[in-house]
Amino acid sequence: MKVKSIEEIQSALLPTATQMGIEIVEVEFKQGKEPALTVYIDTETGVDLNTCEAFHRAIDGILDEVDPTFGLPYTLNVSSPGLDRPFKTERDFQKAMGQKVEVKLFAPQKGKKFFEATLVGYDGNCVELEDKGETLKLEISKIAKICKAIDFDGLDFE
Repeated sequence: MKVKSIEEIQSALLPTATQMGIEIVEVEFKQGKEPALTVYIDTETGVDLNTCEAFHRAIDGILDEVDPTFGLPYTLNVSSPGLDRPFKTERDFQKAMGQKVEVKLFAPQKGKKFFEATLVGYDGNCVELEDKGETLKLEISKIAKICKAIDFDGLDFE
């Protein structure tokens, strides 16, 4: 299936997102038996179902005009990026600066492939992490996944 570029789709949606106070985190198109266009969004206060629904309604007509699949059917999804979404962009790293992150490595470093630490630096090629007063600098190419650490102790499930 021929699809317009993600950049073209995202730039068409950007004015509406900006007007609504929404950040477009990522746009992806999955082809297959049931093609789907998913727009991952975020706001300063987080994303709930009402935010997703409002943005979905606001961009539906825009996407009809853009016609990302040249007339072929697809499903539109609007979603939160999720708590454990891997960092992909410089903005992801900048937003997490000073916060605890989970890091999974391709190969062990100091005997460990997984650890939690505070993100204290990022330059595009390396991340700088701090844990218990020790600083560790890792090349991005050695990291299998890096994302925000989720603190379940601070959550109330009742």
